[in-house]
Amino acid sequence: MDETWMIDELAHAGDEHLDEDFIAGYDRKQGYPDPEPDILAFEAHGLDGTSTVIDFATGTGQFAIPAARRFGLVTAVDVSPAMIAAVRAKAAAAPGAAANRLECVRGGFLSYTPAAPVDGVYTRHGLHQIPDFWKAIALRRIAGMLRPGGVLRLRDLIYDFGPEEAPEIFAGWFANAADDPAEGYTAEDYAVHIRTEHSTYRWLFEPIIHAAGFDIAEVKFEGRLYGTYTCVKKGTA
Repeated sequence: MDETWMIDELAHAGDEHLDEDFIAGYDRKQGYPDPEPDILAFEAHGLDGTSTVIDFATGTGQFAIPAARRFGLVTAVDVSPAMIAAVRAKAAAAPGAAANRLECVRGGFLSYTPAAPVDGVYTRHGLHQIPDFWKAIALRRIAGMLRPGGVLRLRDLIYDFGPEEAPEIFAGWFANAADDPAEGYTAEDYAVHIRTEHSTYRWLFEPIIHAAGFDIAEVKFEGRLYGTYTCVKKGTA
């Protein structure tokens, strides 16, 4: 998509995701999330060692590298060249055949297009970087990349509450934040996210998913702030 009205996804990525020093400590700050539940969610919907999967906003490949050991091909996509370099370096050092089933591409939700339909798309904490207007376009593009019956597994900061509850929910979020910014996200990090990034309400987000061409097969929330969705593209597989 090269229309003149398109946004610059790199400008929305956050300066820290372009900073090699930040990326060096990224995994520690993220808390080493376990990719196994996400891999199992894909496998529960029929994906296997022959399947193709795209990981959008891959970061340092926390999902992409272990997923490449289970699926036929995983394409790790990120707008940050520093992140892509980090994934390549980590994959090269990883045990097993991950590097042979992994390809890394610089791109984003609005710019990357696979050469052929894929079986699955994964994204974690990426869509909140862009406003809802662009989320709708991104999700529609993702639906277009998937074969009928293909699976979208999505994790993000999504608000499962009404506007009147925001002060109370955020106060609890801040109270449980890390004290050391090197070890985790601090209350100020969360405040910056609220002020400058584009997390949205669940009751706005789910109609966007449906309008993009997905059925929601499973949804879970943690702390009324973190949503996990398994979505299936409408149509016959």
